[in-house]
Amino acid sequence: MLDLNRLKALHAVHVYGSVGAAADALMVTPSAVSQQIAKLERETGARLMERSGRGVRLTDAAGLLAEHAERILALVETAEADFEALRGEVVGRLHVGAFPTAARGLMPVALSQLRDRHPDLLVQLNEREPERVVREVARGELDLGVVQDWQNRPMAIPDGLSKATLLDDIADVAVPADHPLADRREVELAELQGDQWISSSPGTVCHDWLVFTLRNAQVEPEISCMADEYPTHMALVAAGIGCSIIPRMGRGPIPEGVRIIPLMPRQTRRIYAVWRTDAARRPAIRAAVEALTQASRTQENAWAVS
Repeated sequence: MLDLNRLKALHAVHVYGSVGAAADALMVTPSAVSQQIAKLERETGARLMERSGRGVRLTDAAGLLAEHAERILALVETAEADFEALRGEVVGRLHVGAFPTAARGLMPVALSQLRDRHPDLLVQLNEREPERVVREVARGELDLGVVQDWQNRPMAIPDGLSKATLLDDIADVAVPADHPLADRREVELAELQGDQWISSSPGTVCHDWLVFTLRNAQVEPEISCMADEYPTHMALVAAGIGCSIIPRMGRGPIPEGVRIIPLMPRQTRRIYAVWRTDAARRPAIRAAVEALTQASRTQENAWAVS
């Protein structure tokens, strides 16, 4: 009989293309993945991996078995979802991925609520970029994802996934206190032509969106610094290094030396939860989406007060 964990290891190598990448996805060591596949070779009596240069590649037999493994793992997930739905209990494990701002701004409240209401549910949080979260939810490596896109640049959601909008997060521009526009009540991006910008790293959603949005406003982005944490952006703005567009959920305390100006037209990102449609019957999924929805309302109420 084929062992499910060994099939999962083989499938991960097939999807990610290497033992190391599969190990990262499964959160185990490369040695553990190799051992599982070696045991699977003994079970099947077939060679599944062979050396290719400095790495390894899957054989034709492994590719065939990996395709069957994908269907088997999907059936197992459906069976587990149906069984949990039948019991109606919020139990088991839930692997959740969230982009950094949501991991800090929404997940603590949501996780605390889930812990208090459903003590038999174990939630594991993984911080990821939105595109990676979507891929891993689609592949079954994550059960639930919290992702974002911008209203002027939406992200495609693959077939087989469902989503629920959590909140809209408005972005403002942060400028040094001595900036010529610092006392304005609102500003258009075109008025910031010639300014230096602070951006997230290339390849991230926020970097690509910033470049896209500035160029759409006929502003050529002159990026002086790149940092992935918004508090770092704020510190650099306070030092007079440049300007930054910062969503309100990522803003945090505003340091001395920074002025926040609303942008016209409004720049808004949408934050939503995604999960596999086949797993929607799981009470744990429904409970987690509900907790995230309530955490989002808490965040919106905090903005209204401030």
